[in-house]
Amino acid sequence: MEQSRIATEDIASLSLVMNSIRRAGTTTRPEVSRTTGLSRTLVSKHVAIGQALGLLEEGEFGISAGGRAPRLLDFNKNIGVILVAELGATRMSVAKSDLQGNIGEITEVEFDIADGPERILTAAEAAFDTILEKEETRLWAIGIGLPGPVEFSTGLPMSPPIMPGWDKYPVRGRFMETYKVPVWVDNDVNVMALGELTKNSDKKYREMIYVKMGSGIGAGIIAHGLLHRGAQGCAGDIGHIAISGPVKTICRCGNVGCLEAVAGGAALARDAIAFAQTGKSNFLTERLDTNGTLSVHDVIEGATHGDNWCVEAITNAGRQVGRILATLVNFFNPSLIVVGGGVSAAKDLLLASIRETVYRRSLPLATRDLEIRLGDPDDRIGLKGAAEMVLAELFQPAVFQQWVEVGYPSTPILI
Repeated sequence: MEQSRIATEDIASLSLVMNSIRRAGTTTRPEVSRTTGLSRTLVSKHVAIGQALGLLEEGEFGISAGGRAPRLLDFNKNIGVILVAELGATRMSVAKSDLQGNIGEITEVEFDIADGPERILTAAEAAFDTILEKEETRLWAIGIGLPGPVEFSTGLPMSPPIMPGWDKYPVRGRFMETYKVPVWVDNDVNVMALGELTKNSDKKYREMIYVKMGSGIGAGIIAHGLLHRGAQGCAGDIGHIAISGPVKTICRCGNVGCLEAVAGGAALARDAIAFAQTGKSNFLTERLDTNGTLSVHDVIEGATHGDNWCVEAITNAGRQVGRILATLVNFFNPSLIVVGGGVSAAKDLLLASIRETVYRRSLPLATRDLEIRLGDPDDRIGLKGAAEMVLAELFQPAVFQQWVEVGYPSTPILI
């Protein structure tokens, strides 16, 4: 389609219509008009453009509301494919997604993030290439989640504490050069928050904090249904908020007394090793002697077996996180807090401690309708969020305008 057929002033409303239909999957023109606030005439005009682009397909007749039955509209989710990757401290998940965020072809790769970008991103490219070898659909874009601060506007990791060698590495540029498609990169907890947002249309998800308790601790903030990244993209980095009390523990960021330095998964494993060496915990001492080291999963397993130190360690981690969240609840007033990440495998023991602290230290009005729950570890929330990140960017007006004339995104594209 020639760019001249779409007036510049129509791009914003065209984008609004495409996003409405994309998120619904199947809908009708009257419903799109209702959800977007646009006139039926303008909706019909944009639907025709979407059909010409191959983005929309006419379906069967829907249910009549009293007049002529409306024709269903289907978003053509299979016109393109997206590649997504979620990197953690010790594991990477790679997959493909259609244009509605449905994930498939998932591959898990074990590694140490400290191995550096060359080795790890080469492994990601190999996994992507394996997916593309079997894929007949055109590659549209790539989305990456990294376990550290990312400047979203450039896609550069910025001084990530657990990622030596990654500082300002051109992750976006590397993948754009290799695959000749647009690429977006964000930190992992932001993409998890986006993934959680896509799961449910309930209005409580529109004011949400997603907390990841893994090796480190971070939060993704959803405000008015949109991800809040802040000025440089590092909003929600709660792991480096200083906790109260005489804590002398040095964080990986170089400061003293950061939340993740006392309550993150790496901190729990560190303290477990020190305690096991005292011989005061049979469970931890035996596990350390057998494996030569301990992880947060050993602490969680110890807690389920009733080991007193492990129970107290998980409970204290929940209290520390709860204190920070209570401050955020009073400040931001979310309706939902979701706790995910590896430490969340401690389940009710951790959740009870977080809930008790948040409810006790927050204002009654702020917690009146607040729900605090665990995330589902099996729902691939990070991969879904990486796909939603890409789709939201592809169909936002400034980017959409750049590829609408050819019907699919390609580089060079200003993102």
